[in-house]
Amino acid sequence: MHPLKKALDKFYRDYDFNERIKHDPIEFPRRYSDPDDMEIAGFIACCLAYGKVGLFKPVIEKILKPGGKHPAQFIRNFSLKNDRKHFSGISYRFNQEGDILCLIYLLSQTLNEWDSLKKMFNHYYSHEHEDIGPALAGFVNYFLNIDTLPVYGKNIKPQGLTQLFPSPEKGSACKRLNLFLRWMVRAKDIDLGIWDNVLPSKLIIPLDTHIARISICLGLTKRTSSDWKTAKEITDALKTYDPEDPLKYDFALCHHGISGLCKGEKFQDICATCILRPSELRA
Repeated sequence: MHPLKKALDKFYRDYDFNERIKHDPIEFPRRYSDPDDMEIAGFIACCLAYGKVGLFKPVIEKILKPGGKHPAQFIRNFSLKNDRKHFSGISYRFNQEGDILCLIYLLSQTLNEWDSLKKMFNHYYSHEHEDIGPALAGFVNYFLNIDTLPVYGKNIKPQGLTQLFPSPEKGSACKRLNLFLRWMVRAKDIDLGIWDNVLPSKLIIPLDTHIARISICLGLTKRTSSDWKTAKEITDALKTYDPEDPLKYDFALCHHGISGLCKGEKFQDICATCILRPSELRA
């Protein structure tokens, strides 16, 4: 057995997933029992899951609050005239109040057209594709082709909105959307597994700064650009250790970085005691 696979499998096997839930946006969809509510809460949470957890979690709380126990039902019945007041004053970094409101509007239009995000994604997905890239591109393009005139007063796609819908077609790593797909597709550990048509082997790793740093340390990639190509390369490397479920390592590795236990190769004192011992494994 390859020494890295042995170390990764032990790390995954021994990891306390439940202890880290409160430090992760997956906390939001796990509050619900209905799959429709889980996917809507999950999508909203992922869209805003950038920056520090302590900063984006209160924003997600405010966005989900009007939906109460059934956010999917609220989104389906959403009315710009009657419900925009619920999102007054809500903004986060690149996303202004209008962009948050437009996100809710786009979700409403989508649910009324397709009934669920799952059905819309499945329209673009095929087992014959190498990975979920083509389906994700179609998924994103669908949202961005919806007329936004009712929200902005004209059919525009400002940067604060398009930032919520990155696409692999443009080379983006699509970290937040890949995170959403991991939640929806994988049926193990803390993931929800409510999109049973998509194969876990087709997923692409949610590439954030922590995964990028650790992947370089472990020799999973030499690329320094956090883009779609790098995300695919890391995923392909992990497939050599688990072809059917390469993203099973993602949560534990990411939180290894979030918790501060990995800071990169410049901190050799930390590397020397790391459970993954990247310097030894590459030797």
